[in-house]
Amino acid sequence: MHELAIAESVVDAVGERVGGARVTRVLVEVGRLTCVEPDALRFCFEACARGTALEGAALEIVEVSARATCRTCGARDAEVDARVPLCACGSADLELVAGDRLLVQAVEVA
Repeated sequence: MHELAIAESVVDAVGERVGGARVTRVLVEVGRLTCVEPDALRFCFEACARGTALEGAALEIVEVSARATCRTCGARDAEVDARVPLCACGSADLELVAGDRLLVQAVEVA
């Protein structure tokens, strides 16, 4: 379960940035290709946040679909299946343009 390590990293990174201020909300962008399970991440975040400035903070997750440009047929910004990223033409020669990252988008403090 890599969600635990991700939650620990998010809590640590946000905690360092807020300097002890109480955090009320964390907005995280999760790409489908990261294979992160949102419910597992929420559970781990809550556990990791206990006893920190993030305790009780809402974790909001925005899931981003996997999108790519096909180098074979030229299809641009096409949505691809996260499990088997292939273009509709059948090519796997893709340049990913979205869905392959996890990013803390915003943090709200009290």
